[in-house]
Amino acid sequence: MRATDILMDEHRVIEQVLNCLEKLADRCAAGQALDGASAREALEFLRHFADRCHHGKEEGHLFPLLEARGLARLGGPTGVMVHEHEEGRELIAGMARAIEANAPREFVRHARDYVRLLREHIRKEDQCLFPMAAALLSGPDAEALAQRFESVEKAEMGEGTHEHYLRLADALAGRLGVPRAQVSSSCGHARCHHHRP
Repeated sequence: MRATDILMDEHRVIEQVLNCLEKLADRCAAGQALDGASAREALEFLRHFADRCHHGKEEGHLFPLLEARGLARLGGPTGVMVHEHEEGRELIAGMARAIEANAPREFVRHARDYVRLLREHIRKEDQCLFPMAAALLSGPDAEALAQRFESVEKAEMGEGTHEHYLRLADALAGRLGVPRAQVSSSCGHARCHHHRP
């Protein structure tokens, strides 16, 4: 499986949690109490799966390789993506403060901004950056990148951590009535970190 296919499968799971976050925000905006437990779980997923693992693969491995093959960081697509990752981190921090202060309006504002940012960010990567990557990276580049991604999950995230966050995403979706993401059917082999029961 290509490295960009792995990232796109992760996008589908991230979108599932964005749908959960949006539902939490909509309920708050409609006057319901902030579901702090579910909101904290969504933030745990976004910090660890979306940011540390997914964005970590991009910033630590994919983007430097693309830049080495000629894409400019300053004013280029990878620089824009890194800036958006940083914006997302600030919005996650804002949501966390709002949850701890039980400030539903602030939570709704930050959550909606985050959902909008990440949906557009994912669209840019899926439709623009990843096709560029496919054109720029040779077969050996792509294979080495996929192996590096696997080592990120094992060495930096820890064995079983990825699966833990997939289960968390599904538990949130089940609790909030959000459909589960559809990931690539080619991603079901034993070594795949996106295998879902």
